[in-house]
Amino acid sequence: MVLFDIDGTLIRTHGAGVRAFEQTAAKHFGLVDGIRKLQFAGRTDSSLIRELLTHHGVPVTPENAIRFHEYYLFLLDAYLEHSTGGPCPGVLKFLGDLQTLAHPPLIGLLTGNIRLGAEIKLRRFGLWGRFEMGAFGDDHEDRNELARIALARGRARLGGTLTGEEVLVIGDTPHDIQCGRAIGARVLAVGTGGASLEQLQVHEPDWMVADLEGFDVRELAGPLPPRPLNSQELRLAKQP
Repeated sequence: MVLFDIDGTLIRTHGAGVRAFEQTAAKHFGLVDGIRKLQFAGRTDSSLIRELLTHHGVPVTPENAIRFHEYYLFLLDAYLEHSTGGPCPGVLKFLGDLQTLAHPPLIGLLTGNIRLGAEIKLRRFGLWGRFEMGAFGDDHEDRNELARIALARGRARLGGTLTGEEVLVIGDTPHDIQCGRAIGARVLAVGTGGASLEQLQVHEPDWMVADLEGFDVRELAGPLPPRPLNSQELRLAKQP
């Protein structure tokens, strides 16, 4: 099974999600400049909403969460209509190449986006239909728990015993690496989103690339590669 993060891994929306979140906080909860201290990269929507409301003394109730989601999704759809974003480099070919493997994997999502938010984003760029299942930010606030949910759903879909070592998690932040490790999965880190290669390397992913352009998916079926370069080696590698 191969599980993809969305923002910064599959697509770039040029901040549509953050703007929708900010405007929901301001227009519908009166929290002007309310997201200034929030760190979005690698987080779940549910944890961000809880942090935002708690910080401003707004009750964290199911009703407020539903209200936030409704306004956020409406604004997200509107902002994406005018977004100039799109798939990250190499994503479309990578997805196609996975299907050409002798034993094509189950392809799913492992994302902090709530499910409908994930669908709105991926439909905007023609990608939603490429994924068979997933775990989403409205399944759980904790990314590690989302990984366990995705593993359980993968097992149910495949009708057998799927081990962590048979799962690949692809993401662009340390949170993606950590949640992959929570289920014993292999991890492919990409430098197309929220973290630099140096920041990703600290967390020791199994593969680390600037983007998916030119990545040979057949490597995923073989033995693990050598460890990624450390920070000093990365600097040396960048020198002419």
